[in-house]
Amino acid sequence: MKLKTKLITIFTLFVTAKLFAANTISLLESAKNKGMTLYWDSLSETGMIEKVGHQLSFRNGEPLVVLDSLYLQLTDAPEIAGNQIMVSQKFLSDAESFFSQKNETPFKVGAILIDPGHGGKDPGALKTYKINGKSVTIREKDINLKVGKMLYDRLKSAYPDKKIVLTRSTDVFISLGERTEIANSVKVKENEAVLFISIHVNSSLNKSSSGYEVWYLSPNYRRTVIDKSSIASDENALFPILNSMTEEEFTTESIMIAKFIMDGLQAQIGKDSTARGIRAEEWFVVKNSNMPAVLVELGFVSNEKEALLMNDDKYLKKATLGIYNGLSAFITHFERSEGFTAIK
Repeated sequence: MKLKTKLITIFTLFVTAKLFAANTISLLESAKNKGMTLYWDSLSETGMIEKVGHQLSFRNGEPLVVLDSLYLQLTDAPEIAGNQIMVSQKFLSDAESFFSQKNETPFKVGAILIDPGHGGKDPGALKTYKINGKSVTIREKDINLKVGKMLYDRLKSAYPDKKIVLTRSTDVFISLGERTEIANSVKVKENEAVLFISIHVNSSLNKSSSGYEVWYLSPNYRRTVIDKSSIASDENALFPILNSMTEEEFTTESIMIAKFIMDGLQAQIGKDSTARGIRAEEWFVVKNSNMPAVLVELGFVSNEKEALLMNDDKYLKKATLGIYNGLSAFITHFERSEGFTAIK
């Protein structure tokens, strides 16, 4: 009798799977037709769709979706078929029903943390060059601080309603742990996000290495981003799933920030330097920040041409403007502007 029951169960699951496959449609095409914006990270196999101020986050093969980073809902699990994300009509109708709700508390960026790397006894990368016949040592910590303070001034002026925080505003040493503690201690409202931007300069044994790049946390790295005490006791079993999906949503948003900043830098300093792209790595300040976070490398101090550029305040102002424009574009998009298209 037990064997028969198992066979019936297996047959039922098989038929259900076949019916699901036969009645699914492309999420990309459906999203376009319904005015939704789709984001997809192929590494973590997670995605997000947006419309009229709401977000729905999902993962391949998972029937649980996260609504506006706050609520959980069960629906049909999306599935990857070939190079397409396939969903059922129920998934789409659930999404449309959610998007039709009036957004009483729209999401916004509440705070931006700017972290000028190194400082004090820690100079970071450094190199000495001859400038006008004099030996000048170019230190990463000085470049980071200049750009950090210029970025702070721009953001403070443009967004008086947001908290703009510098981890350091002078030449002092702050440990990596203290930097992330500062970031994670910033208080914002439930519907507000915090962004973390760490400013650095690169160096290499290869003196010809050059260019700027933006790093985000590898999707393969697992971390805890939700306070378990904030979850109702009867939902503790859902904590690993909710934490994982929130973490992956942070990764998706970090990738978006990185792309916007890369575009901003390309527009401002692309003629003088090389775009090395966006990359994933487990930097300490990024992996220990419970929020979307990126690390910007402005150039190589080990490359004489690039080092001399970064020793010029006019060039640093251009680089700062590039970072600012990228952040501003992301903020506008995040806060539901329809002026930006999706990053596919």
